[in-house]
Amino acid sequence: METGAELERIVHFLQDFCVEVDTALDPNTPNPHLNMILHLLRGHLEGRVISPSSMVAASGVPYATATRKLADLREAGLIEQRPRTKTGKSFSLHPSPQLLGSFHQLADRVDRMARATLLRRANEAGDSDYYFGGSYQPGLAAIAPPSALPQPLKLPGGLRILVHGDPTFMVMETLKRQFEQIVGTGIHQRAFSIDRLREEALRNADRPKSRYDLIAVDLPWLGEFVKKGVIRPLGEVMDVNRLDPSDFHTAGWRAAHWGGQPYGVPSQTTPELMFYRKDWFAQEGLEPPATTEAVIAAARQFHDPRKGRYGVAWNAARGTALGHTFMMTCAAFGQPIVDLPAIAGGFDADHLADGGFAPCFDTDRAHAAADYLMQLMQYSPPDILSMSWYERVRPYAEGKVAMAYGYTLLAPYFELDPSCSAHGNTGYLPHPHGPEGVPIAPVGGYVLCIPSNLAEDRVEEAAEALVAFTSPGAQKLYAQNGSRTAPRYSVGADPEVRRLSPIFELVDQMSWRDELQFWPRPPIPQISDIISICGHELHDMLRGIVSPRNALERVQARATDLLQQTDN
Repeated sequence: METGAELERIVHFLQDFCVEVDTALDPNTPNPHLNMILHLLRGHLEGRVISPSSMVAASGVPYATATRKLADLREAGLIEQRPRTKTGKSFSLHPSPQLLGSFHQLADRVDRMARATLLRRANEAGDSDYYFGGSYQPGLAAIAPPSALPQPLKLPGGLRILVHGDPTFMVMETLKRQFEQIVGTGIHQRAFSIDRLREEALRNADRPKSRYDLIAVDLPWLGEFVKKGVIRPLGEVMDVNRLDPSDFHTAGWRAAHWGGQPYGVPSQTTPELMFYRKDWFAQEGLEPPATTEAVIAAARQFHDPRKGRYGVAWNAARGTALGHTFMMTCAAFGQPIVDLPAIAGGFDADHLADGGFAPCFDTDRAHAAADYLMQLMQYSPPDILSMSWYERVRPYAEGKVAMAYGYTLLAPYFELDPSCSAHGNTGYLPHPHGPEGVPIAPVGGYVLCIPSNLAEDRVEEAAEALVAFTSPGAQKLYAQNGSRTAPRYSVGADPEVRRLSPIFELVDQMSWRDELQFWPRPPIPQISDIISICGHELHDMLRGIVSPRNALERVQARATDLLQQTDN
């Protein structure tokens, strides 16, 4: 089992199998129920509109008989119909959740029976090298594909979404046709880089009416967007329990809250980890780099610019990229960037709406974090000062770098490309920690939110779309089509998803160990400006223009002025 096409593969197999059986036995006695069900499922999986007439044609029996058989399937609750016009005279057909769930279980059993039968024949033939893939994990139920909404969304002009241009949201664009069938309307998605996304979301908030039904919000922006009235509390527009909140990774769900209220639904929960070349470390007899000291030692050993090989890649580009790096490096050395109260397992970021925080940049641990970045510079690629989100992963994927800090959402660049040197040779760790730190995987990603200025006649439908796009079935579909983010425990535990990448099980384990944390990037309203201050002042430090001490003093002073001005 390799990709998300497993169910579709079984549908194709059964269709071909039925043709062979009908042809071999008696072409005049087809199975209309099965033929129509397979036709319907194939259309659903391929994102095609299925009409009653196409179902009749697929049945293989005369029109009158096929019409009766189609009515049987409706009465059994296996097929749902959805109006395509206001009159309701024209409608499309869709598999019901009951049919999708039942067929998913059937596909599982058919696949296992086929594997077992062929494997038994291979063993009897003495072909011990014949391999059919891993078995399903016992006790874990696979999530069924998402089903079509009972009623199509009534959104004039279609559903409009503002997102970040990363691999997960691009998967959503790839699956556009299928999701249009699910929600029953056209989908128009605009994607921007991280800084332009924030700018467009803030511009949109100043318009009389929102241009978007849903917007993707980076987790650190949440406090700012709530304070500026950009997004609505979820409780005002929907029953939050419909989302099954306990199924979301704890840190990702908590990060979607402000003042005790949820404002968005996690569409990505993507911790930043340390990627490292397992094969290189094994060849050198090195343990995985769990500490900052081990990172420096390994980087020194692997760094060989004359051969085009470098020790480590990370976000060192001026501005937003470096600002994020320094916040998370401070966390690895055991402190947040503002004076959050310490609690068991880290720091309290659940009461940020109370305000009154002071910056923590001119501290011993912040200085240790800055010194660590200065040491990394010695073993980094020559273009490190312009490396940001994607640039740090490319040389790692190509086999030019031994280690790279990167979000899990970037892992598809090498996990899905067998030509990459890092393909199949990558290990994943929480952020290596300093002497006074502990293993932490800083949570990144996006929540989908409903804009405050969305026209009232679109709000209810936008909430329905929000539920559909963040459901377990939808999240599984993203993973099967290349995403390496899974905000829900149920998706990370799905046996079909776990076979796709070790990331899913590892992230679940990190969550259970309480290593997934969102306090390293506390979403206070001033965070974007503080990130910018860090990213500019510390870039001068990395370039050697100012000393680490002077750089941190300047960051401390500017952040203090900012927090005092905005708190008053």
